[in-house]
Amino acid sequence: MSDSVLPRLEICLSPALLHLFDTRDTIVVIIDVFRATSTIAAALHNGAKSVIPVASVPECIEIGKRTENSITAGERDGKIAEGLQHGNSPLEYPSTFVEGKTLVLTTTNGTRLLHMVEDAAEIITGSFLNLSAVCDFLIAQKKNVLLGCAAWKDRFNLEDTLFAGAVATKVADHFATNCDSVRAAKYLHESAVAKGNYIDFLRDSSHYKRLSAYGLEHDMEYCTTPDQHPVVPILKGDKLVIHQ
Repeated sequence: MSDSVLPRLEICLSPALLHLFDTRDTIVVIIDVFRATSTIAAALHNGAKSVIPVASVPECIEIGKRTENSITAGERDGKIAEGLQHGNSPLEYPSTFVEGKTLVLTTTNGTRLLHMVEDAAEIITGSFLNLSAVCDFLIAQKKNVLLGCAAWKDRFNLEDTLFAGAVATKVADHFATNCDSVRAAKYLHESAVAKGNYIDFLRDSSHYKRLSAYGLEHDMEYCTTPDQHPVVPILKGDKLVIHQ
């Protein structure tokens, strides 16, 4: 199939660049590898009823108060935000804890980007933990795709771009990708694969160093392990649920 009839795939490297992209009739994939979209995949795969992504801590607390059987969770600058019950680690939400509950989640970067997107055909979340499931979903939908990197406070980061490069590489035959951010992300992914594994490639990244200061190395190793939670979280109304 020629590029002229293939759906388009682009990568937005930072929320600050989102206004440059047309998201109409487009599937937008929110990417926050360290750690929001990893936590979302883990919680839903482990039986959470839904995840409600919110932009602010006060909103998270308020929604938690009026939502039955809920958990309020999230972080600011890598630490559990004051007033919330739990943090932003996928390892905090095993099935024994999260099954049947609603996770109300706010994070520094990922949930903020999700609320910035308007007029998309669908919004899903992606991480290495659900890499193949996300790729299979995108191929099946046959629609334009924007991979949206949450970045770090609008600054480019390696881990989200690396995941976007992994997706772009896996779905390359099914999309037209005349976009230099896609090329750059794929080159980055090639470099990581050549190094041996994703986490070794990311150990010198700013976010790895930032979160390591809080003892979260094991979290990050887990977040870069592909296909541990093969679900596609999709936004329905104000809630993320598993795509059926």
